[in-house]
Amino acid sequence: MASEPQGGLTEYIQHHLHHNVVSLGDGPFMKLHLDSIVVAFVLGALFCLWFWLKARKATSGVPSKGQAFVELIVEFVDTQVKDTFHGDRRTVTPLALSIFMWVTFLNAMDLLPLDAPGFAVKTAAGTEAMHGTFFRWVPTADINTTVGLALCVFFIVLGHGMKAKGTLGFGKELVTAPFHAHNPVVVAILVPFNLALNIIEYLSKPVSLAMRLFGNMYGGELVFMLIAGLFAGWISFLPGVLFNTAWGIFHILIILLQAFIFMMLTIVYIATAREHH
Repeated sequence: MASEPQGGLTEYIQHHLHHNVVSLGDGPFMKLHLDSIVVAFVLGALFCLWFWLKARKATSGVPSKGQAFVELIVEFVDTQVKDTFHGDRRTVTPLALSIFMWVTFLNAMDLLPLDAPGFAVKTAAGTEAMHGTFFRWVPTADINTTVGLALCVFFIVLGHGMKAKGTLGFGKELVTAPFHAHNPVVVAILVPFNLALNIIEYLSKPVSLAMRLFGNMYGGELVFMLIAGLFAGWISFLPGVLFNTAWGIFHILIILLQAFIFMMLTIVYIATAREHH
């Protein structure tokens, strides 16, 4: 959520589209988005600590409200896995639970005020200066975060496919499916087509995961900034609060829905990878 902007609306929005960057050297992969990394790791640690404490204090009798709430979440996720993945769930359910809770935590940061104090940054001339930088609270509104999550899921899916079919079986399926043939000559002709289709299919999975989550959270952040910019004056303060509140309530549904979709697609991708053509 955004507070009253300073300056023009366009300048305000452009200003908030930048991250606090830590440069490790030259090159496109030598810059770290400090805000996204810090928030993601802190929220991940809080999620682990929360569930660990509840598991440590769990009782077989009448559960406390906190334990009942955690059990409700775990049972909900396990039910989704059971309905989609028909195999050993001992590793899939914890993965799905971690994804759902972590992405929910990351998305929920969009409900916090946007304008947080920033840090000292270096100018183009290399001198230290205190600029009006702002800390971006929402890691999933950063394409780097969503791509990182999607790539982790991608490699996990590949691992499940190789474990279920063996490395040679997985490689054979890449060049013999979905088009099959009994004639060796036809099989050889179909190899490049099968390989190309399978590569496109596998690569489309992390792209769809990353872009869907990023697009929804980035768009939601922009809407908060637009509302703040359009209702920045004292006269329009009350309508601005009402519009921001209404969008925030609706945005809660988006936060939970995007986490649920990310989790479900991960489960579906794993189930598909373990199936034989």
